[in-house]
Amino acid sequence: MSMAALHETATRNDMRRTGALRRADLARATGCNLETIRYYETAGILPTPARTDAGHRTYDAADVKRLRFVLRARELGFSLEDIRGLLGLGDGALRSCAEVRDKTEVHLADVRAKIADLQRIEAVLSRTAALCSGGDLPECPVLDSLRH
Repeated sequence: MSMAALHETATRNDMRRTGALRRADLARATGCNLETIRYYETAGILPTPARTDAGHRTYDAADVKRLRFVLRARELGFSLEDIRGLLGLGDGALRSCAEVRDKTEVHLADVRAKIADLQRIEAVLSRTAALCSGGDLPECPVLDSLRH
């Protein structure tokens, strides 16, 4: 076995013993894409990971928990800037739960506005689609409505 292979085996054994995860393990544990993890690190959403003596990035349970928080917040439509603020509560940057509520209420208002816009779009598309016979006519009510 080569020195590099021995070193790699020792690194893996150390990681198993300490419970450390590699980036691929973090990705599997959270269902997050490797490139997304890199992006969140670059954007400062995830902290810079520790490294083994061999230079491998290592992650722990706190990183898994933080990434799951970020992914859930993204599912709910929070921007990365909003997520930074929400993470600040746990990191001590925010002073109160009221700040989190305020951020959430602003986001909720944005979501409600988007829903209202989508409902208006749905109504227009529904009316327009109902005008279309689906036949082989030279004129199409859907295309006509888009032209105006």
